[in-house]
Amino acid sequence: MNGIWLEFERPIVELERKIDELRGLKGVDEEIERLRVQAEKLKRSIYSNLTRWQRVQLARHPRRPYPLDIINLMAEGFVELHGDRRFGDDHAIVAGITEIDRHRIAIIAHQKGRDTKEKIRRNFGMPHPEGYRKAMRIMRLAAKFKMPVVTMVDTPGAYPGVGAEERGQAEAIASNLFECATLPTPILVIILGEGGSGGALAIALGDRILMMENAVYSVISPEGCASILWRDAAKNKDAAEALKMTAEDMKAMGIIDDTIPEPVGGAHMDFETAARNIRSAIVSNLDELTSIPVPDLIEARIGKFRNMGIYKG
Repeated sequence: MNGIWLEFERPIVELERKIDELRGLKGVDEEIERLRVQAEKLKRSIYSNLTRWQRVQLARHPRRPYPLDIINLMAEGFVELHGDRRFGDDHAIVAGITEIDRHRIAIIAHQKGRDTKEKIRRNFGMPHPEGYRKAMRIMRLAAKFKMPVVTMVDTPGAYPGVGAEERGQAEAIASNLFECATLPTPILVIILGEGGSGGALAIALGDRILMMENAVYSVISPEGCASILWRDAAKNKDAAEALKMTAEDMKAMGIIDDTIPEPVGGAHMDFETAARNIRSAIVSNLDELTSIPVPDLIEARIGKFRNMGIYKG
């Protein structure tokens, strides 16, 4: 194991430790194999019966791959572009140009940090307005040069600080939604980890929306929901169940188009496999989207979002 585990993973950790202790000893090969088979069965049993709150925990796992991890594993070079040309460069949003298979694309993504210094620099993956304006600048650039846009969403939400509000946080998000609706190039969205509120939606309006198997997508966090409804953040598990924020829930409600499978135990167990699965999904979807005439693409994109939800007069 990688040294960081969740409560429901402890039985697996204990088996892995036993296997590690036996390695190097003579005459225990059969016992090691028996424990390995037992651990594999236990993994499949646990991870195929996760609660919604456990999915939230996996989506937030500190060892889960972030966009730059995935980009570096699946893309043929990545040229990062900086700044919104108005205020500054927001490190919570990474954006740039790369090539995947035969597709030259623009990638825009939220980026969290691993250690304390990097978390502060990336603002814990919570963008300021200049981050969203940088995202839109790169989207316009992609449309100009007829490149598809791929976005990777992983944020608890937009940064709610005073400075962000003074610089037009709500306007920046709203402008992105408005412009993405008619952006004349294919847009593929991948919910990689946390898809939190408008902070996620600002780069998540696209022609196809995919979610990683253990990602979550919601208008509010379980803790925030519990604090509002029950005045008790400790009721986060109840809130997670009520919000129905998992990939399975989102697909059943028609919010997303498909899910991307993760390695057994979650993407944090095997970055390479997770990256291969994402690359495969990107290539297959872009092959289809790039064959659709732009006017038809925009019409279908607008219709897709207009048809979401239920309205009762």
